[in-house]
Amino acid sequence: MKLAEICGRDMRIVGDAQTEITNVAYDSRKVCKGALFFCISGYKTDGHKYAQAAVDKGAVALMVTRPLDIDVTQVVVDDARVAMAHISRAFYGNPDEELAMIGITGTKGKTTTTYMIKSVMESAGKKIGLIGTIINMIGVKELHTDRTTPESPDLFALLRQMADEGCDAVVMEVSSHSLFLGRVAGIIYDVGVFSNLSRDHLDFHETFENYMAAKKLLFQISKRAAVNADDAAASFMMDGINIDWLTYGIKEKADVYAKNIEITPKGVSFDMCGNRGMLPLNLNIPGIFSVYNALAAASACMLLGVGPETIKTGLEAMPCVAGRFEVLDTGNRPFTIILDYAHTPDSLENTLLTVKGFVRGRVITVFGCGGDRDRGKRPMMGEIAGRLSTFTVITSDNPRTENPFSIIEEIEEGIKKTDCEYTCIENRRDAIRYAIQNANSDDIIVLAGKGHETYQEINGVKYPFDEKIVVEELLNENTKS
Repeated sequence: MKLAEICGRDMRIVGDAQTEITNVAYDSRKVCKGALFFCISGYKTDGHKYAQAAVDKGAVALMVTRPLDIDVTQVVVDDARVAMAHISRAFYGNPDEELAMIGITGTKGKTTTTYMIKSVMESAGKKIGLIGTIINMIGVKELHTDRTTPESPDLFALLRQMADEGCDAVVMEVSSHSLFLGRVAGIIYDVGVFSNLSRDHLDFHETFENYMAAKKLLFQISKRAAVNADDAAASFMMDGINIDWLTYGIKEKADVYAKNIEITPKGVSFDMCGNRGMLPLNLNIPGIFSVYNALAAASACMLLGVGPETIKTGLEAMPCVAGRFEVLDTGNRPFTIILDYAHTPDSLENTLLTVKGFVRGRVITVFGCGGDRDRGKRPMMGEIAGRLSTFTVITSDNPRTENPFSIIEEIEEGIKKTDCEYTCIENRRDAIRYAIQNANSDDIIVLAGKGHETYQEINGVKYPFDEKIVVEELLNENTKS
């Protein structure tokens, strides 16, 4: 493909515009002969520093924000990340145009909602691609994922693969980072979905207002959208954007709403109502958040023309999603262990409120907070755990480069405002062991924060740590003792 064919009119080509491009790359280690190398100025390093290394490995062109003294064709752009997305999209033949694109943004619920939409669309006879936090999928085939929304060259390569393998639609989590950084630039979503908004990623966005504004960008590139009417940010998301909106909710007046909600330890049932009538639903995932996720998925599918009975079939076929209020196998032990990704104040509160709704014994919460991230949420989460738990074990999450004991001390500031009994055990395996050894009949242990993750990052190194495996090992250890 000729360089001129994949560059926009606002991109200045210095050199041979007819240079043949055989691949694109933003990591100099992945450059091969015939590549266009994107020089991206990141938060830790400047890609321009690796331009010569990329050329030495076979790159025949560079995309830069400033001309470099290197004898190779260069594409000079103003916004490197947006330009990288547009060039990547063109290089892979605009694959999004061959697919129905569904994007979901919000603080929590994105992952489960993508799985619900996938299940419904498959019930409608469609082959679906899924892009998200836990895994990427093409139909039933699973693919590795490194981040919620891939960098644009990886994203468009994946979309091309999905289109080539016969997918009819793609449902994807669209993170605030990806929207702000332009990773999805060029895509027009057939349906955008807003789940909710609460404190998260302020280490990156700095203010809650910036975080909200980043989320809203999805609806500027959507043809129609579904929005959670119960969320305080709903009106902000909809303001000034002239597209077809479908609202959903429980508390506020909405186009699609739930009533007669019944939550049990095994799931939730409710009646979904709207202008299409009433549809009774029985889901396998407990909690009020499951109602919201189902309403979001149903609304998105309605906007794509899916009928109510197909929606019912797809939603009721949904199993638990890994690390999302996942009940672990404890054999015949008299207590329950629930694994949940809750890593924000709002998500931790929702999870613990759900557990308190059906627990017969005590609520034992094991959690920590990530290092090198928003410090302000640590005492908030400590107070929430103290208010909604009978006993709390404060431990490490992913301390990354921070001192884990310093993180624990900041969490303690919040829990000390409550009368909850607690202990601090920095080693996460030991913390889980303590909770198991001290659990009584009918108690529920909530392991919050890591969910689907299979590692723990300490001092910049990722060590294997899959809590499902850890729990199994500790239960067997306890049996032998």
